[in-house]
Amino acid sequence: MKQSINVYQFRDEFAHANRSDNFSYEGLAALFDYLEDLEDSIGEEMELDVIALCCDFSEYSDLDDVVSYYDIEFNLSDDDDERAQQVIDWLQDRTIVIGFDGGIIIQDF
Repeated sequence: MKQSINVYQFRDEFAHANRSDNFSYEGLAALFDYLEDLEDSIGEEMELDVIALCCDFSEYSDLDDVVSYYDIEFNLSDDDDERAQQVIDWLQDRTIVIGFDGGIIIQDF
């Protein structure tokens, strides 16, 4: 038996699991939208597993944190927009990237 939920209920499930600090308010909305789109594209409903999502995905508000965490080494541009695009391109070649206003969520690898 599966139950359909909306973004508010999705956020509540993270709070009930004591995982509301894993993602921002906006990040949870972006993750919810991504998962709904994924369900539509594969034609199958998914079961919500908050702990698994917290283990599989991380949110970053600063790309420098991503560069540091994944030890990304390449010639970065001084132009902030170009530098950000290089980091996003690098990540998209390796994992799922969910962009939203205020940050990105990536599937950990």
